[in-house]
Amino acid sequence: MARLGSVARDKLAGFLSGTAGISHEIAALSADTGISLQPIEPEQIVGQNVAIETAERSGKVKYPMIHVYTDRMENRLREKFKSFSGTIRVVAEVRVSHEHLTNLERDLQIYLEALTSVLARTRGDWGSGLYFSGAYEIHISGVKSGGRNFVQVAKVICDIDASVQ
Repeated sequence: MARLGSVARDKLAGFLSGTAGISHEIAALSADTGISLQPIEPEQIVGQNVAIETAERSGKVKYPMIHVYTDRMENRLREKFKSFSGTIRVVAEVRVSHEHLTNLERDLQIYLEALTSVLARTRGDWGSGLYFSGAYEIHISGVKSGGRNFVQVAKVICDIDASVQ
C-alpha cells in the first residue's frame, strides 16, 4: 500500500507541472499584479522530500522550486473489504530564494496563490481510488540564509481520501 502514496504524490506533481498547471497560473497572476515572477518549469517540480541544505549540496538547485511528497498515510479501514480506506497526506513545499528580504515574502505569496488555484481546479476524483476534497493547510516558515542569500519555504498540506481493493 505504500505505492499508493507515490501515486498520490505523482498525481499532484502532474497537476502542477501540466500545461494548465502552476506556470500558467503564475503568468496570469504576474499579468494581474504587474509583478514579474520567474515561472516554475516542470523540472523544478521534484517528487522528493529533501531538506534545503541537502538539495543545495547535492547539485545545482534552481529557485523557485516545489518539492512534492507524501509524509503520512493513515489506513482507517472505513470501508469493509478494502485493503486501504483512509487518508494520504501529500505536501507541496514551495521554496523561494531572493537577494532582498522585501521581495521574498511577496513572491512566496504569489507562488502560493498560483498553487492553491491549481488545487481548486483539481478538486474531485483523481482516479486510482483517490479523491481530493479541495481542503488544504498552509505552513509558512521563517526566512533562512541559503539559495541567493535568503530562502523561505511554505508547505501546502492536502489530505487525499483513498479507497482501494
